[in-house]
Amino acid sequence: MLTNNVYIGLGSNLDNPEQQVIDGIKALAALPQTQLIAVSSLYASAPIGPQDQPPFINAVALLNTELSPIALLDALQTLEQDAGRIRTRHWGERTLDLDILLFGEQTIEHPRLNVPHPFMRERRFVLEPLLEIAPKAHLPCGTLLAQDLTHTMAQDIWHHCTLTLDSLGSDAP
Repeated sequence: MLTNNVYIGLGSNLDNPEQQVIDGIKALAALPQTQLIAVSSLYASAPIGPQDQPPFINAVALLNTELSPIALLDALQTLEQDAGRIRTRHWGERTLDLDILLFGEQTIEHPRLNVPHPFMRERRFVLEPLLEIAPKAHLPCGTLLAQDLTHTMAQDIWHHCTLTLDSLGSDAP
């Protein structure tokens, strides 16, 4: 079966965000036909959109999966719901947000999914952790994402803590 390297953005700003993101990473590692390959450090950032909400904790994980893009999206949305996510407002608070950033070399335009993620190139809290684990990450057209980081440097993010696969415990491979 064909496998794809897939980058997943994780974020949380409710109910112990650091633990929500760590639990989200562990849940990604347990997905069927999927292996967790790498995980970035955790980063803290101000919210995008409504400012009357707590800061976010963000990370990026690299998976290798046999799942189709829509099957993976369905699995991610189930994980979000299992974590208690309720969508109350656009760019609002969330217990766990899981976004497919890149799916192999594919460009996907589907009513439920757009890949590459349409806003990833504008968000330092996505680019910095992504480039931490994949310094040569690129769009399907070949454009290196590192060149976009300079355009986002005015956005405040803070290194929160370093994670390794070993530090995630026995649930991770």
